[in-house]
Amino acid sequence: MMGSHLIKLRVAVFEPNGYITAANVDDFQEKLTNFVTNNPNRDFLVDMHQVEFIDSAGLMAIVSAFRLAQRLNKKLSVCSLSPSVRIIFELTQLDRALEIYQTRQAYETSVDATVAA
Repeated sequence: MMGSHLIKLRVAVFEPNGYITAANVDDFQEKLTNFVTNNPNRDFLVDMHQVEFIDSAGLMAIVSAFRLAQRLNKKLSVCSLSPSVRIIFELTQLDRALEIYQTRQAYETSVDATVAA
């Protein structure tokens, strides 16, 4: 007997906070890399609602994790950018490379819609 089952995808959420700069990027990148590498989930969401500032080093760490996820056949998205952080993503055109959602709810709605399709 064949049937289709709607399975809600499990998403692993990473929530950095404060400032992500060259001063602390090594720790941030190590945690994010381990998170993507060692987590069995296929979908990852970096929820940035507590990030006040990010510099180019922090952006490169996110790009690195994004590429790692792609190599592992996983998906990494970003949500909840503050206006000042969003500007940095837009100036560097990372908003074109990464899937960025306004809120975690918007991300979950999008994932649910994809699963249901």
